[in-house]
Amino acid sequence: MQNSTSASAEKNLSQVIRIDEAQIEHHLGEMVRSTVEQTLNGLLDAEADQLCNARRYEHTEGRTDQRAGHYQRKLHTQAGEVELKMPKLRQAKFETAIIERYRRRESSVEEALMEMYLAGVSVRRVEDITEALWGMRVSAGAVSDLNQKMYERIETWRNRPIEGVYPYVYLDGISLKRTWGGEVRHVAVLVAIGVGEDGYRDILGVAEGCKEDQAGWGGFLAYLKRRGLGCPELFISDKCLGLIESLGEYYPEAQWQRCMVHFYRNVFSVVPKGKVKQVAAMLKAIHAQEDRQAAQEKADAVVAKLKALKLPAAAELVREGIGETLTYYAFPDRHHRQIRTNNPLERIMREIRRRSRVVGCFPDGRSALMLAAARLRYIAGTKWGTRRYMNMERLKELQQERQEAVLVSA
Repeated sequence: MQNSTSASAEKNLSQVIRIDEAQIEHHLGEMVRSTVEQTLNGLLDAEADQLCNARRYEHTEGRTDQRAGHYQRKLHTQAGEVELKMPKLRQAKFETAIIERYRRRESSVEEALMEMYLAGVSVRRVEDITEALWGMRVSAGAVSDLNQKMYERIETWRNRPIEGVYPYVYLDGISLKRTWGGEVRHVAVLVAIGVGEDGYRDILGVAEGCKEDQAGWGGFLAYLKRRGLGCPELFISDKCLGLIESLGEYYPEAQWQRCMVHFYRNVFSVVPKGKVKQVAAMLKAIHAQEDRQAAQEKADAVVAKLKALKLPAAAELVREGIGETLTYYAFPDRHHRQIRTNNPLERIMREIRRRSRVVGCFPDGRSALMLAAARLRYIAGTKWGTRRYMNMERLKELQQERQEAVLVSA
């Protein structure tokens, strides 16, 4: 009898979730911020109840897990920024699909209209396409209004204040094509993502730079600092032209980790194809050491071996640059794989490249920036931004140990 009642309750609960989600999808444009916030938090609670197989504070034989409080996350929606109370469970990891479905639905129309607009699709064609895809015909005036509203929303998101502390910050840039006086030129879109004290990732900034040079990176770092980014523990990036000098100007106390993967590629560029595999094994052996001193000693041996193999250019690159790839050893072991390369940001940049191929050549730099920012804004609201990326407890302990050591030495 109890099993029958539980099954019935689960069936009713799933129906409530479907009804609420349908309402969200139907009223995206009309919902006020408070309604969106209340509805999404209600769905999250219902989903947690399903995972626990019991409602909050309910004691039943079929309960499979228990609540362990919640943590707060912000979500940017068309109705404004909402505060979500993400449930925590004692045994299982709470992962919700509700927010991602909401964001996907909200962003799909925006991105599609923007891509069609930037690709030069005629207004009449846009009307036909929107009617076929979404069952509604978007007029010429509506297309113009929607694009203007999208630009305004994205600009507001792009220039929002940066709150909280981000110990790790990744930097990278992507070159996109644009037209200028009848010629095709390149414009750089610079991106920063951070890992906060809570271990979650966030898109910290995206801005246009004429190119990836000291002026471009200096302006980008000034933009991040102006919006509230404090000094991170560590920046991770490739050795971009002008970036290191700019970091020294705007964040002189931060440490810098050169992307290990990009460093390998630089070395491989001066190695014959037949010897790349051998050299790769030698470089990996350096970063497989337990501490920085051992890694540096191994690097010295690798330099000597490269010279013996008659690869002087590769030996010089390793000798000059290996130290820049070993900064991560000063941080917790459990973070090493995630902070010694720029891979977390590289994946995002590939997604921007994929989207930009739809347009081809942008009419101007602002259009390139808006499309990249629209995609980043969407990514921030998916599991990428709502799932914990790192456990930061050991870093906090390490910071405390360093502070105590400074006090003792003083």
